[in-house]
Amino acid sequence: MVIIKYFVHGTTTDNSSHLSTGWLPGELSEKGIMQGVELAYTIKDQHFDVVFCSDLTRAVESAKLNFYNRDIEIIRDTRIRECNYGDYNGKDSKLVDYATHIDKQFPNGECLKDVEKRIRDFVDFLKKNYDGKTVAVVAHRAPQLALDVITNNKTWQQALADDWRKAKSWQPGWEYIIK
Repeated sequence: MVIIKYFVHGTTTDNSSHLSTGWLPGELSEKGIMQGVELAYTIKDQHFDVVFCSDLTRAVESAKLNFYNRDIEIIRDTRIRECNYGDYNGKDSKLVDYATHIDKQFPNGECLKDVEKRIRDFVDFLKKNYDGKTVAVVAHRAPQLALDVITNNKTWQQALADDWRKAKSWQPGWEYIIK
């Protein structure tokens, strides 16, 4: 069994401008930097064996802030990147509609089922290499929704409907159990 504690990256300058960054690096805003510092304080007493983060800049910087001054390895992993919105990377957030891109890829990008495939591979990797461990993951929206699909046996429609972002019910980490 692997316990995953999932943390989303801090607010970016794109988020603040209502843009969907996708596979672009993304830069943390001042608010995002403060969120990272505050989260580090909130989770300072929680034990993690390792931290995985997306290789996109906003996730890497968030992970560094979240686990600042802790003797814990932070590993970048491309499998936990955000969905590739293709032509919509860095464009108006209104263009990025997950509900219509579960099976249908964004123009020159991915669909949510592509993200699910990457996350399934990541989950299998964790099962083989981190059994009995507690793993922190710092990443994005689509990978978190894919974990809901994989670990909680939800459909994509259920995961989208239950997404905490709709109710603006952020919390300092979500727990997922891999058996």
